Amino acid sequence: MSSVYDFQVKMTNGEQKLLKDYEGKPLIIVNTASKCGLTPQFTGLQDLYTKYNEKGLEILGFPCDQFNNQEYDNIEETMNFCQVNYGVTFPMFAKIDVNGESADPLFVFLKEQKKGLFSNAIKWNFTKFLIDSNGQVIERYSPTTKPSKIEEDLQKLL
Repeated sequence: MSSVYDFQVKMTNGEQKLLKDYEGKPLIIVNTASKCGLTPQFTGLQDLYTKYNEKGLEILGFPCDQFNNQEYDNIEETMNFCQVNYGVTFPMFAKIDVNGESADPLFVFLKEQKKGLFSNAIKWNFTKFLIDSNGQVIERYSPTTKPSKIEEDLQKLL
């Protein structure tokens, strides 16, 4: 696999989505959780999406329950929570694992492309990856990096 466009992911309805459908657009790919101290980052992510979606930005959210079980069991609850509490309109996908033997292949690729500070493992919810319009991983941001801090890097890709 040479870019994120080589992958497909599962949508909340169980159907597969080709990431090639996003070709030519910068992306922010993020693992999310609804019951986490960092959950308010949905607001910042939605702000970026609202501001830059017309210029091509797509944000792809992937709920993950691997960190202290901070995600709902039912994907409909997750979607409702994100929309009602944070007004999320960017695409959200089926719940996945980001680490371990059952890690989603997309996240295995993302981690191989941009390792974390001490390892390639994702440390917590809201690890963010910035992808250029060619599907290449440009940067990895820690869970505590606020979405607004990505904006300068993002603007260079638009």
